[in-house]
Amino acid sequence: MSQFTKPTVSGAPYNVYVSSVRLTLEEKAIDYDLVPVDIFAAGGPPAEHVARHPFGKIPAFEHDGFRLYESGAITRYIDEAFAGVPLQPADVRRRARMTQIISILDSYAYRTLVWDIYVERVARSATGSVSDEQKIAAALPKAMVRVSALAELMENGP
Repeated sequence: MSQFTKPTVSGAPYNVYVSSVRLTLEEKAIDYDLVPVDIFAAGGPPAEHVARHPFGKIPAFEHDGFRLYESGAITRYIDEAFAGVPLQPADVRRRARMTQIISILDSYAYRTLVWDIYVERVARSATGSVSDEQKIAAALPKAMVRVSALAELMENGP
């Protein structure tokens, strides 16, 4: 597989999933192009981006004509397609635990921790907007469950 064609990442630089793909490329010391995409634009995601990602989300990725979307698939591809230190555990149980933790983050923690707490408390106040205290209060017990589950799974590992 060619490692010399520069991959392209399409998405917003501030997005956590775009950041995870970019960090994976950085860890592998792979030069790449970032194509900014505003999925929150007034007319919705640009048509050329929807052609890359049919759900209009970010990131999208292309390398040597091979297109992917969904950060988990992209980061695993980068790890396996490019030379460098492996980023995934070789041991089947440790790799399964890694996948479990990523799934928990994606399925349960992201919405609660990022949108319901961080955006409400930090992002809104940074723009002078008022936080929705009820939304934050409702999210805190959920956040504790998610963080506790992650801590328990990670206590015996790096």
